[in-house]
Amino acid sequence: MRIRNILGNTVLWIFLLVFAFITLIPVVITILGSFKTNAELTTGATFLPGSWHFSNYSEAWEQANFSRYTLNSLIVSLSVVAGTLLVSSMAAYVVDRMDFFGKKLYIGLQSFTMFVAVGAVVLRPQFDLMVKLHLHSSLWGVILILISAHASIFFILFSFMKGIPRELDEAALIDGSSLGRTFWRIILPLLGPGLGVGALFTFRGAWNEYLLPLVFTMTKPELQTLTVGLANLKYGISAASQTHYMMAGACLSILPILVAYLFANKSFMQMTAGSLKG
Repeated sequence: MRIRNILGNTVLWIFLLVFAFITLIPVVITILGSFKTNAELTTGATFLPGSWHFSNYSEAWEQANFSRYTLNSLIVSLSVVAGTLLVSSMAAYVVDRMDFFGKKLYIGLQSFTMFVAVGAVVLRPQFDLMVKLHLHSSLWGVILILISAHASIFFILFSFMKGIPRELDEAALIDGSSLGRTFWRIILPLLGPGLGVGALFTFRGAWNEYLLPLVFTMTKPELQTLTVGLANLKYGISAASQTHYMMAGACLSILPILVAYLFANKSFMQMTAGSLKG
């Protein structure tokens, strides 16, 4: 039995190491490539850079317009996070605490939009709607559409809401607190871990979004996000001479996700621990 356990653990560790290698090697190649010259990347002669060109980052930031792309991505991502958390938390509070006509239908529609990938199918109607609102050539059109796709965050906060005792609401209402004041002063602070997890998932999705920013910034290249800028650099006419900029830009695009994870890590661990206890 002991030999069988050792053999099983060995096979498991080998599988995990192979999986980790397959996952991490593209990241390592990208990071090392960001310090190489374009000639080294084109020939692919060496794995490590012949000399470390840290200037690739500053040149990509300035010459390849990554500073503007990054700013646009931050505007979109942070706005989507704020809007999504606000809408989802209020919806979760109302759905959990109140009974109203169409409640089950609303939950069903949220489930449908979360599990059924409509994606590009609704892109044209969304674009037509933004045209009528005169938001088809601005980042606000992208922001509003991304905020509307909040089903997964709604269910995360909805599950957290069920763990908050209703007696807190009742006590606050007895003391003369309004529904809105109860939500802002009592409920919302207790949703902290759920809000942290929701912020992480929302930020990641908005930061990596490609199709919507591509469609809504076609007529205004200065509004392009980092994902669109990287793709344009890759498929542009000067792509062969700017591979090192693409590598540096790809590394820059990873940093905000890492920072967001570090900030939300505590909330994510609390959510995981709570699910294990449950």
